[in-house]
This record gives sequence, structure tokens and C-alpha cells, in this order.
Amino acid sequence: MKENKYVVFSGCGQPQECLDVTTGPTAIPAEGELMVRMLASPINPADINFVQGVYGIKPTFPNARGGLEGYGVVEECASPDFAIGDRVIMLRGVGAWSRYLTAPASQFIKVEGNIDPFQAAMLKVNPLTALRVLEGFVDLKPGDWIVQNAANSGVGRCVIQIARKLGVKTVNFVRCPDLLRNELMALGADVVVGEDDDNVVKKALEMTDGARPVLASNAVGGDSAMRLMDMLAPEGTMVTFGAMSKKSIKVPNSFLIFKGICLRGLWVTKWLKSASQQEIESAYARLASWMAAGELKQAVDSVYALDSIREASARAQEEFRKGKILLDLTR
Repeated sequence: MKENKYVVFSGCGQPQECLDVTTGPTAIPAEGELMVRMLASPINPADINFVQGVYGIKPTFPNARGGLEGYGVVEECASPDFAIGDRVIMLRGVGAWSRYLTAPASQFIKVEGNIDPFQAAMLKVNPLTALRVLEGFVDLKPGDWIVQNAANSGVGRCVIQIARKLGVKTVNFVRCPDLLRNELMALGADVVVGEDDDNVVKKALEMTDGARPVLASNAVGGDSAMRLMDMLAPEGTMVTFGAMSKKSIKVPNSFLIFKGICLRGLWVTKWLKSASQQEIESAYARLASWMAAGELKQAVDSVYALDSIREASARAQEEFRKGKILLDLTR
């Protein structure tokens, strides 16, 4: 029996204070289950919120497991839908911060193509969120404009790259435009402007020759969301999937009465529960093919060993990073 190493916590709190690494035997797959040797896993804001107890799903105590997203290879198989050696991502459930993970086969989905393990580990959440923002609410046409805040975030970078493939142009609000402009333009951004500029909407409209976006992607809330709504075209739609500022969205009456904007929300976990298996497989097949071709990638700040989960989670909460924090589950 293989010895496993995994992250647990016995109560909600700050991850850098309450997460621990423990060892134990790896469960042998029962009928309909897989044993997956995990290769890599990111630390997302959702993981931090899950440990803190403020996410949409709650941990189960005692000894709650950590990790909502990860990539690995099937080591043992008791399901007819998978085979030993299949590369998979964890689609549902918790427990990715682990050397081995034994769980129902329904919690995984195959990933085809030669993909870097660290990029594949980030396939589940950010790329799918970006794809759903772009295709789930507005019928975008080539040449349309969209606007987003937190454009240098994981989702923001995916929005830029996928929008470019769809022929859609992007206005990108960031806090440090001089530092990020060249990097985001290289990904396919059309306009990059400073979020903190009082005239950001006016400047952005000058750069689009007056064209207003039909869709806004909001990961921040608060005043930042107000600027997105101001930028939108009449009858435009703003999709909110995050609240980095931890401030509520305030909507001027005129935006609803005279502009007629539409406000929608997106939680990918909920979409995965309601979508058909065909829709899910189709979405991830597209994303994986782009990732394998090097046309969809996310920035990585640093990689930690599993034993350094507290240090890694602390780094994941720092404001100024160069990308995602990842766990190398093979170390």
C-alpha cells in the first residue's frame, strides 16, 4: 500500500496558520473509483476562502482536506471510463493538495495533449471561467469590444487570450499599466489602461475610437465595477465572478433606467453542476487543445513543495505577485 502525504486542517482560519501536512495509507479504489498520482496543484483565491470558511462550499471537520484544483495521472483504476496512465484534472470535490487522491471517477475528467503539468493543473478554474464569461452571457461577434478589471489576474489573462482567438477586442483595467502593458499586449490585449486614473473611462474610449464594450468582466467589485458599468454600451452586460476588493457593487439608477445594463453572476462550480457532460467535455477539450498548442497559458510566480504549504499559502495572498502559486506534488 502506498504511503500518502496530504494537507489537512481541523478548523477554519488563515491558511498560513492552520494548514498542516500529514501522512497515511493511500486508499485502494473501490468500484467506480480512481487512484490518481497528483502532479501539481495551484493555490487559488477560492482555496484560501475555503480554508477561511467563507467560500460557497464548506469544509467538513475533523481533518478537512485542502485543494480544489489539480492535475495527475491515473495510477489504479476501478472504472470502465478511465485507464491506468490517463492524464486527468480534478473536476469536483476537494483534496488536490495530496500525493495520491482516491475518489469517484465522476470527480475527474481526462485531459488530452502534451501539456506542461503546471499549466494543466490550472486548467479547471481560470480558463473555464474566462470561457464562460465570453460565451455564456452575450452573443459576441468578431470585432466586438469587452472590458475587464484585474486584467493581469489568472482569469484576466485567459480572457485576453481566448478573446483574441474569438476575434473580440479587449479593454483591460490594471493598477500598474506601465509595468504590465507590454506583457498583456503580448498576450493579445488591445487596450491597457490604469485602473486608478480618475479619467480611465474617458481615456479608454479615446483608445477604442469611441466604441463601447458590450460585455464587462468584473472580478473586483466596488468602485472598479462602477467604472466597468460606466464604460459599457447601452444594453451591455456585466458579469461578476469575483470580489477582490471585498466591496459590494453599487449601481447608479441611471445605469439601469437609461442605459439598461444587465448584471449577471458566474460561479463555475455551479455551472459544472448544471451543465451536461457533453458541454463540460467540449469546453475542456477546446481549452486543453489551446493550452497544448501554447495559445493559452497562465503566469507562474513560484512553485513550492507540499511540505511548504503554509509558506506557499502566505505567498498566494500577497498582492504583488508575478502569477499563480503552485504546489509541486512530486517533491
